[in-house]
Amino acid sequence: MNEHGERALLGPKTVPVLMPGAPLDQTYDYLVPAGLVVEPGSFVLVPFGPQTRIGVVWDKPQGDQSRAVDPKKMKAISERLDVPPLPAVSLRFAEWIAGYTLAPLGLVARMTMSAQAAFEPQKPRFGVRIVAGAQEPPRMTPARRRALDVASDGLIRVKSALATEAQCSTGVVDGLVASGNLVEVAVPERRYPVPDPEHRQTGFTDAQAEAVHALVSSVDGEGFSVSLLDGVTGSGKTEVYFEAVAQTLRKGRQALIMLPEIALTGQFMSRFVARFGCQPAEWHSALSPAERGRVWKAAASGEARVIVGARSALFLPYANLGLVIVDEEHDA
Repeated sequence: MNEHGERALLGPKTVPVLMPGAPLDQTYDYLVPAGLVVEPGSFVLVPFGPQTRIGVVWDKPQGDQSRAVDPKKMKAISERLDVPPLPAVSLRFAEWIAGYTLAPLGLVARMTMSAQAAFEPQKPRFGVRIVAGAQEPPRMTPARRRALDVASDGLIRVKSALATEAQCSTGVVDGLVASGNLVEVAVPERRYPVPDPEHRQTGFTDAQAEAVHALVSSVDGEGFSVSLLDGVTGSGKTEVYFEAVAQTLRKGRQALIMLPEIALTGQFMSRFVARFGCQPAEWHSALSPAERGRVWKAAASGEARVIVGARSALFLPYANLGLVIVDEEHDA
């Protein structure tokens, strides 16, 4: 309503959209079609010149906004992608990195999309499971018997995995599907376990306990703070900062532990499992595209409570990041 009590006529809704990967600091206004709901951080498909590109809805215009565009010439968002939006902290982080490094915001924003599989339609995976109570196949061979014995635990396995365990060919597995002894079912999406902060208690020296208290107090404060944990190799720094991770988990937030890729070894993972009872999510260059997509989505949804990764893990879209640890012990 305006000051005269009359209903104001509003034009079509527009939102600023940034083009990740383009060497630009500029957002462009796009019309939001009726019925389409977008929010800051949403990934959308938009026409951009002769192309259709993935854009990110920004929460405020960027770059030169002095030239007004005739609404009749504006293009509309084509669709919203079915992926979690970037949180506001990711938008601010991208802006800060762009300003600090004098890099175009579009190129910096591209680093938040470092898992291409997260933006592609998910292909369902199928496996096989034993059919309880089914009669034996008409022709029982040793290979078929081995396959049924392995499948008797009721677990879902992809055909190649069952064939490997049973030391038979996938043709044998297909034959058991045809005979009704095995049935094809969708393989559930693998979920990341939640590390248990109470899985194992660690004993500390007085000096270590003092450092633990300081780090845990910083986590409890929930404000921005920086702590430097100094100590020689073997002095227990990892076990000390694990207690800060544990407190972050107790508060329902996510933790990121950044290591040089050379340090992302089985030894560190074994120490993590010993303390928290399960593996953390990993982020490094050796991951398959599909696994990178799963980690990206798990960080965005909050499912991945602890991520251990290289420095590029900073650009993952964390739903509720409460702690970042930079372990530089192994850096040259």
